[in-house]
Parts: sequence; C-alpha cells; structure tokens
Amino acid sequence: MFDLNSYLTRIDMPARPTLDAAGLGRLQRAHRLAIPFENLDVILGRGIAIDSDSVFAKLVTDRRGGYCFEHNRLFGDALGELGFDHRPLLARVWLGGGDAVPPLTHTFSLVEIDGQPWIADPGFGGSYAPVMPLVEGAEAEAPDGARFRLIRSDPHGWMLERHGPASTTDGRGTGDGWQPQYSFTETTVFDADLAMGNLWSSTAPSSRFRQLRVVSIILPHGFATLTDANYRRHAAGSDTAATITDPRVYRMRLGLMFGIALSVEEVAALGLF
Repeated sequence: MFDLNSYLTRIDMPARPTLDAAGLGRLQRAHRLAIPFENLDVILGRGIAIDSDSVFAKLVTDRRGGYCFEHNRLFGDALGELGFDHRPLLARVWLGGGDAVPPLTHTFSLVEIDGQPWIADPGFGGSYAPVMPLVEGAEAEAPDGARFRLIRSDPHGWMLERHGPASTTDGRGTGDGWQPQYSFTETTVFDADLAMGNLWSSTAPSSRFRQLRVVSIILPHGFATLTDANYRRHAAGSDTAATITDPRVYRMRLGLMFGIALSVEEVAALGLF
C-alpha cells in the first residue's frame, strides 16, 4: 500500500492537493523541487528497479533521486492514491539528439480531469514543463523562464517544444528559438514497455545515462545541474558555471545543492577524479 503521508512529507507538501489541474500542478512542482533527478546508481553499476516498492524505498525512504522511470513510477503511484485518473505514456527525447529517430526512453503521466487530458512530468532531467492540457498550441512557463508548447508532429503524434536558455536543458541546448524536447503518442503503455525502456536507458552503451553522471534539481526560480564535474546554476535570469576538480567539493555540492548523500567511496567509484 502506498504511504501517501510519507510521500507528501518528502516533497514538503503539508496537505493533499485538490483533484483538479491546479492541484496537479502544485503536486508536480513540489515533487520536482524536493526530489532530484539523477542517474548515479547506473554509473555505480547497481541497476535501476522501477517497481513501486523499490522506487519508494529509494526516493522517499532513502531520500535519493532517480531518473524518469523512477520519478514517474513514484508520481504515478501518488496520483493513484490521491484519486487522479492517470496512466503512463512513453516518449522519444529529441533535444540535442540530431535527426535520427530516438528510442522510447522517457515516461510521464497522462491525467484526465473533467474530461480534459493533461500531461504531467516531474521526471525530465532538464528544465521541466509545468502541467499542460493536451491541446494543440498549449503553452506554459517553467520557474527558470523556459517556455514550453505542444504541437502536432507527424508522424510522431505530439511534440513538446522548449524555448529558453541553453543552460536549462541539462547541457543539451542547441540554440535559440523553439526546440523539440520529446515526442509521444497516446498509445497504451504496459509495465513491460516501461521495463524495456528502463533496461535500454540503464544498460545500452549508447544511452546518455551510461556515459554521463547527471544530477539536476528545480529551484524556486531556476534550475541547477551537475553533469559529470560541470556545475551550472540558472536563477533569476543569471547563470553560474564551474568545473569541480576536487572530489570533496563534488561530494559537498551533491549534498548541499541536490540533497544527495554519497560516501567518499561512492564518489570515488563514479570515476570522475
């Protein structure tokens, strides 16, 4: 049984959200402000379990972060416990990926409220889109100033596009103007489909998550990321960037900015220094 009270405490949300679009938006924002995005267990060779119990133990009980398959399992379980009508979708991430069609390696939630479908996604590693109605031309603005819109995109169904500073894309910015972030259809997704996407993301040699150590967190008015030893923070329109050369500083930054506690031995095993 899902422990809703512990989850709400983890995301610093003192009361249940209302079962409407505003409540969904508050829940997603609270989740993303509290729980970091990270793939460090992939690099540490631990594998990624995405069943409900394993994800809850890691992200809530152990106060770690995770990547999309973990975040959205936890978020989806919370939506179900709260009474939201929801189901998972899979997406192809295009941001900075060139012209080749990418695999289905991202997941998020489709939530129906009073007959209107909405997309909700607290698990994207770059700047996250606030909840949006699944409507052609719908737009939303994130806390860091990045803007998002939904358009129809043949033959890929829907495309979530992003416009904003390159620093908010988790190192994958490709220039000014609207950029494709991920495409998706409304096709029914089963647990086996999620398992396949998670397996590819965590084990395929060409997966971004096998090549880079990625950590990020949404700030009240910005975004911070640590990609390998490169730290960037975008807040209130200003950028800060630095390259970390000392494992002690890296470990301290993980704890203070992202709330991730790794041991000295775990930081050494990341192979950065």
